[in-house]
Amino acid sequence: MTLRIGNASGFYGDRFDALREMLTGGELDVLTGDYLAELTMLILGRDRLKDSGAGYARTFLRQLEDCLGLARERDVRIVTNAGGLNPAGLADAVRRLADRLGIPVRVAHVEGDDLTAAHPGSLAAHAYLGGFGIAECLRAGADIVVTGRVTDAALVTGPAAAHFGWRPGEYDRLAGAVVAGHVLECGTQATGGNYAFFAEAAAAGRDLRRPGFPLAELHEDGSCVITKHPGTGGLVDVGTVTAQLLYETGGARYAGPDVTARLDSVRLSQDGPDRVRIEGVRGEAPPPTLKVGRNRLGGFRNEVVFVLTGLDIEAKAALVREQMTDALALAKAPPAGIRWELVRTDRPDADTEETAGALLRLVVRDRDQETVGRALTGAAVELALASYPGFHVLAPPGKGAPYGVFEDVYVPHGEVPHVAVLHDGRRIPVPPAQDTLVLQDPPEPPLPEPYPAGGPTRRAPLGLVAGARSGDKGGNANVGVWVRSDEAWRWLAHTLTVGTFRQLLPETAELPVTRHPLPNLRALNFTVEGILGEGVAAQHRFDPQAKALGEWLRSRHLDIPEALL
Repeated sequence: MTLRIGNASGFYGDRFDALREMLTGGELDVLTGDYLAELTMLILGRDRLKDSGAGYARTFLRQLEDCLGLARERDVRIVTNAGGLNPAGLADAVRRLADRLGIPVRVAHVEGDDLTAAHPGSLAAHAYLGGFGIAECLRAGADIVVTGRVTDAALVTGPAAAHFGWRPGEYDRLAGAVVAGHVLECGTQATGGNYAFFAEAAAAGRDLRRPGFPLAELHEDGSCVITKHPGTGGLVDVGTVTAQLLYETGGARYAGPDVTARLDSVRLSQDGPDRVRIEGVRGEAPPPTLKVGRNRLGGFRNEVVFVLTGLDIEAKAALVREQMTDALALAKAPPAGIRWELVRTDRPDADTEETAGALLRLVVRDRDQETVGRALTGAAVELALASYPGFHVLAPPGKGAPYGVFEDVYVPHGEVPHVAVLHDGRRIPVPPAQDTLVLQDPPEPPLPEPYPAGGPTRRAPLGLVAGARSGDKGGNANVGVWVRSDEAWRWLAHTLTVGTFRQLLPETAELPVTRHPLPNLRALNFTVEGILGEGVAAQHRFDPQAKALGEWLRSRHLDIPEALL
């Protein structure tokens, strides 16, 4: 009794045609769509400020208008968190759409995650709910289930619990579904998108221009096979699935509201072309608290990027920095936060002006918009004829723009009124977890024997032997690194220590870094605390979501045994 669950969206703005592609490309029982991220919740919160009836992903409605008939014709149920901050509003909008199209459809929604009223000063504060509200809606016959802020994996655990009759406490089964949900949640990242070894796959004849979206063939015991519809682009192999398992995770315990999945128990194997089997997943009771994501306006930011060309780059940067520092100090109210960054994109004896240039970036922040507006723009413009030779900027300075701050807080399960609102209007309370377990890091697992010393080595990029994927969680980042052979794992496990990681990525040198070995995946997962400041919306660094942190690591050089190259 296999449940085929697909994904048609990994974020708000993903490929518009994916819903139709998944409905027409092959067999499905349930189609999910993940539209929410930390930044999305802030965007939807600002939408709701302008219109109290807004707050959901409008893209989903437009996709559904094109595909609702297809879904009903093929008897595919749709489960999505596109409800965002207003799941009831989106559910009503779907009903109106169905009435207009003349398609009978039963629409239910899940609510209770919105805790904004209990967190003064927040633009949006939402608890991450589990999958049992979704399961109640499906058991009652819903064709479409709309949620607000649930965990990404809940879009899979809910349908699985409804289909197989799972109940709270069946932790191994639920954990298997959580792992499947985590692989599916980011769409084509599981099928060759953003894949470290993309060039190798392309050289082998795989077409990565338009990867197909993933699906899971989920079984009653919680095991599954990750695959994609026949004839679609991309690839599914142990590497693509490993990469997604490491994305935005941390230690061996992956906590959620229904279960804590043990990532150190996951076993992957190739089950045929574009098929990866996931089995052996163990689960434990969830933590006693639920995560609440709080978004608030942090103030206003502005930036100027000065272009420094040719000779004397450091001296030019020093001159304009001193000039701007003096000007800002004389302002009526200097900005509360000032950050400079010199990016040496220049090269000597360059054959184009652009490649002869470096970029000096100035970012200012303050609670007051005017302080980062005219104070910055006026000071920068006045230097146009009075600073370093070749003075110009990438774009004219503008007004200060608002930025957001994301924070995690935690509340007991019982403080969140998780409710399934059925298609007939009945409201079914979803009880909180009865058994809980305080989250702790497990003992470090045994590592393999070190790789034999004394053989020839070559100074080369880490990425020649290791893949990586990185991402953000609030102000922290994770970097998952994996290899594809036991011999390479022997080398990686003993070579890439926290100290070596800090040396390779100097930006992390003064930050807390934790290493989490995952031997079953031949992987190390590093968490770096505080590297993203107050989260993606605060735009703290050049790569505010740490999307490319792993690729930076792969580009760094180490002494690697020649036998592994």
